[in-house]
Amino acid sequence: MTPRLSVCIPAYNNSPYIKDTIEAVLKQDVEDFELVIVDDCSKDDTVNIIESINDPRIRLIRNEKNLGMTGNWNKCISSAEGEFVKLLCADDILYEGSLRKELQALKDNPEVNLVMSDTLLIDMDGKKVGSFKRWHVKGAMDGKKLAKISLLFNNFFGAPCNNMFRKEAALKVGGFDKRFNYILDFDFWVSLACLGKVYIIHEPLNGFRIRSDSNTGDVMGSGKKGDVYLAEHEALVRKHASNGNVHIGRFGIAFSVWFRKVRSRLIHIYLGIVNKRKNK
Repeated sequence: MTPRLSVCIPAYNNSPYIKDTIEAVLKQDVEDFELVIVDDCSKDDTVNIIESINDPRIRLIRNEKNLGMTGNWNKCISSAEGEFVKLLCADDILYEGSLRKELQALKDNPEVNLVMSDTLLIDMDGKKVGSFKRWHVKGAMDGKKLAKISLLFNNFFGAPCNNMFRKEAALKVGGFDKRFNYILDFDFWVSLACLGKVYIIHEPLNGFRIRSDSNTGDVMGSGKKGDVYLAEHEALVRKHASNGNVHIGRFGIAFSVWFRKVRSRLIHIYLGIVNKRKNK
């Protein structure tokens, strides 16, 4: 039978963490789901670890050539057989009740295309080092309103681990935009939100791992990657302002870029402090 939900893990050289991620999914109290893992030509033991886990809900897909992050994330969506999709990065985890509560919100609210929950920030050992809450509204709200707030001030949609969406809606917006390397998920959430309503669950149902070897710190810094990130953010705002998804004028675009720059620097400092404490 076709599963109602597809949990998709895009994998690439994730051997230190992917077993924990997979086990967190398999422990969820939802029966009607598949776990689709799309490996993008990993060079480490990622595939061996996946194949060592014997569970009929797991479906492993191995790409013949490396598709890159955007291509692999889109491959996850196209490979999903479920009506609903949860994209989970291979180093993040889900907590008890995550799939059940997000799935129920989508089932009960046909006008909702995207469900999100609060997030715990965790270190490489899975210990809490912070938290990130969604916009303060609880339950369903207008998606375009949240999109505008997020584009102007802060990405309240968060990361893949805290979102669940309808596959039909994902295909309608064309999946992840290949023009973006760093904020492809932000762009995707905005596109989905602008199709209707979003639903917010104020419970920490997932953990986003802050890794010392990730690109996040560099992207949020003032170097080359940071400059590219800010350029992408400006392109993101202009894209959704020009296509009519949100109403943001010239001043709003300029403010959004300036605010993102300031916020990125603060996040860069925070990540540096977290990693420094961890390494002591």
